[in-house]
Amino acid sequence: MADMSLEPGLITTRAEMKELLGGGPQGGIVPSASTPNVLIYSDHDTGGQSGYRDGWLAEEDGRGRIFEYTGHGENDQTFVGQAGNGNRAILHHVNDGKSLHVFIADGKVSGSRTKRQRYIGEFELDEKQPYIVRQAPNMDGILRRVIVFRLRSVGSVQFDERDAIPLLEKTEAIEVPASTTTSVMIEPETNKKTLSVRSAIPQTEAERREAKLSAEFQAYLESQNHKVKRFQINPKGSTSTLLTDLYDATSHVLYEAKGNSSRNAVRMAIGQLFDYCRHVEPAEPRLAVLLPGKPYEDLQDLLESVGISLVYRDGNSFVECWVR
Repeated sequence: MADMSLEPGLITTRAEMKELLGGGPQGGIVPSASTPNVLIYSDHDTGGQSGYRDGWLAEEDGRGRIFEYTGHGENDQTFVGQAGNGNRAILHHVNDGKSLHVFIADGKVSGSRTKRQRYIGEFELDEKQPYIVRQAPNMDGILRRVIVFRLRSVGSVQFDERDAIPLLEKTEAIEVPASTTTSVMIEPETNKKTLSVRSAIPQTEAERREAKLSAEFQAYLESQNHKVKRFQINPKGSTSTLLTDLYDATSHVLYEAKGNSSRNAVRMAIGQLFDYCRHVEPAEPRLAVLLPGKPYEDLQDLLESVGISLVYRDGNSFVECWVR
């Protein structure tokens, strides 16, 4: 545990934290070799140069607000190899028995170029959704995959409006690679099998079926020389990010995949498609639900009544039922 003198709102420096908690003088993610801690440093100015902003989401749930922190790497971010060392330290902090401590740059020490660091508090990864994957530009303006950690507070924290992610004034929607999803991220195995693993890889059978179905249908479309993408949508007035399922850019079709063919799954798919399609450009894409099997007749009628087509797996192939 951290020293009791480390209180949220404390103004300190990296050198002071190195002496107290260990770690190093540089880097955004600094695992300590001498204490059970990972020090996380954020800077609103430098983050903006790399196309992201760390901070508190406006939306909150029963456990309070989420603090988003973007991982390490100017190219596609990863958990593996040397490039993934810092991201891996956050992902496995529970298994490694380490606490996460977040600091935000806050001006400079008087008469010095040394940046002051404001201590926000201790955090842990959200258990249900520890991270998400987005596309964001690097310092050269090139879009790349970024890992955005979702941090939950442990005990008291400092909430300052300066650290809140600002609400968007207009909706932003961009095409991104179909691989922009947590279901295709490579995560390293932990060495401690008896402890809790925080992971965003699909855990339930339905989630795994949905990810597998999407991957197989993407391969099916690409075998016909179709260009397959997704849309990343940031709605105005919020700080959340939506990621659609597959978008066939060649045929201008937006798909929503589900891991089962139940009524609840079809209803949810309909709502998601109508939500997403408002922001897709070019406008008015054809809409289709992708299912692992043929739904019963009433659900087929439901989809047809709202102008949504149906695609479902039948053995080793796909059946496409297009609404006219």
